[in-house]
Amino acid sequence: MAVIAIVLLAVATQLLYFSKPAATSSSATPSPSSSALALPPKSLAQDRTWTGTLTINGIHLEVALDGAKAPQAVSSTVYLTQRGFYDGLSCHRLTNGGFFILQCGDPKGDGTGGPGYTYGPVENAPADNHYKAGTIAMARESDNANSQGSQFFIVYEDTTIPTDSAGGYTVLGTVTSGLAELKSHIADKGVQGGGTNGKPVVATKIDGFTLQ
Repeated sequence: MAVIAIVLLAVATQLLYFSKPAATSSSATPSPSSSALALPPKSLAQDRTWTGTLTINGIHLEVALDGAKAPQAVSSTVYLTQRGFYDGLSCHRLTNGGFFILQCGDPKGDGTGGPGYTYGPVENAPADNHYKAGTIAMARESDNANSQGSQFFIVYEDTTIPTDSAGGYTVLGTVTSGLAELKSHIADKGVQGGGTNGKPVVATKIDGFTLQ
């Protein structure tokens, strides 16, 4: 499993990794078979903003995804939401040791799953490596821009994530409301075992994800 070492002094002992989605994956959740899914064309994003609701543990996060700045990633996300892929999947990873993300969208629930396809390159990554609170971005394997799949992360406090040889991380869009509730009900409860990187103390799952 690939890892990215954080070089900032405040988090020198913290590791940030984004697992490479498997080429094929199976799930105990009622999501579509990965074998039935294929990467959609980037034209599906229609060069426009998509708005909708990502519901996690009953918390309604209003979101806006930028189909102009991240056409392939937004097209993939729209395609997966239209097929109910995310419904019932867990948010398997929380970090709070100097950077602050909640990672979701893995049908295996362990950081190794995906939709049955991967894609690249990185789109719309911030030039200064600063991911503002509310950012929604795609997870990927370290040093591999073509390993994006279904896993994404929500930045719940401003966070700096250094680039690697593949660049930064594709920014899909933003959470426009509900972030404070996500933080207080899930992120602030911490990581299992008292660490800074692992499963959230509060079991966390996606109830639904709709875009229009």
